[in-house]
Amino acid sequence: MNPEEVALLNIRKWFVGGILLLAVIGVVTRLWVNPVGLLKQIMFTGIMVAAIYVIYRIWVGRKEGTDGKRSYAMAVKQSKKRTKKQQTASKFSSPPRQRPLRKKSTAHLTVIEGKKNKPKSKKKDRAVF
Repeated sequence: MNPEEVALLNIRKWFVGGILLLAVIGVVTRLWVNPVGLLKQIMFTGIMVAAIYVIYRIWVGRKEGTDGKRSYAMAVKQSKKRTKKQQTASKFSSPPRQRPLRKKSTAHLTVIEGKKNKPKSKKKDRAVF
């Protein structure tokens, strides 16, 4: 970082710290002078935030495609019904019988006999990579 960036970071740090200090002083003063007024203000702010949130959720809920949500919910219900039917059917069926293990035939495996001590011929035409 160059010195200009460091100076800007220091200025920001002091600016944010000063604003937070003023906010704390204001809340403590308001609590000391008028505690009921502070509680009313906090309650009013909370009610307003909740009202804005509810209005936003209702408004966004209408704008978004509710048809897609409805069709998805129906698909989930159908899927649950199908899996439920499969599970109940498997409860009443007889347990699977274990088949006796058979020894597998190795007839398809053969050993090719060859000359093991035969010297390998060196071809001069082969390409070497």
